[in-house]
Amino acid sequence: MTRAEVKLAVIDALLAVVPEARPEEIDPTAPLRDQVDIDSMDFINFIVALDDALGVDVPESEYGRLTTLDACVDYLAVRLGVAATSA
Repeated sequence: MTRAEVKLAVIDALLAVVPEARPEEIDPTAPLRDQVDIDSMDFINFIVALDDALGVDVPESEYGRLTTLDACVDYLAVRLGVAATSA
C-alpha cells in the first residue's frame, strides 16, 4: 500500500460519513472536522469506516492525532508500515 492509497481510503471513509463532502476542496493541513462540519458521532463513524477500510484500530486516546487529512494519512501510514517516501 502507498501513501496515495492511504489518502484515498481516508477520503472514502470520510465520504461514507459525509457524502456531500467535496474532497477536491479539502485543505490537507486544516482541521478536517471544521471543513466538512462533522460532529462527534460522525467522527466516530469516520474512525469505524477507517478501521473497516484499512484494518487499523485507532484507540480513543489517539483520536486527537487525526485532526487534518495529512495527519490522518501520516498516522495511518505509520500504523500500516507504509514507507514515508511511497507515492
